[in-house]
Amino acid sequence: MKALILYYSYLGNTKRVAEMIHREIGGDIARIDTVVPYNGDYDTVVAEGQRETAEGFCPEIKPLTVNTDDYDTIILGSPVWWYTFAPAMHTFLKSADLSGKTIYPFATNGGWIGHTLEDFESACKGATVKTGLNVKFNGDVLRTPESEISRWIKNIH
Repeated sequence: MKALILYYSYLGNTKRVAEMIHREIGGDIARIDTVVPYNGDYDTVVAEGQRETAEGFCPEIKPLTVNTDDYDTIILGSPVWWYTFAPAMHTFLKSADLSGKTIYPFATNGGWIGHTLEDFESACKGATVKTGLNVKFNGDVLRTPESEISRWIKNIH
């Protein structure tokens, strides 16, 4: 298995989980970044994220430092923005061909995951999407037990 952990993180919680996964399974890790970073206080960014999500907006993202064609297993991580994955992840998924890949999605959130995991499954056409992981935070405090995250990670091996 050649694995890639690919994630978008706004406040750092998704990055933290991606790094936990990376420590356990190895492979490669890469971050999705927008060309124009989100700017302003938390409430401003939340309002912008709500508008972008409602409109299906896809912000321009920086070129990836990896080629997804080189991997058979891809772990995708995103924060939940208005009940689905972040617009930056939406941009990636609209442009990526993940056919034939095995996908393990995870989503970080501070309240409700919404339909994020189902949206990952719909967006990864031609891929085998495995059971995803819902990771809850309260601010930057992890609320999902680490043992639950570790159990999910073990299923990737």
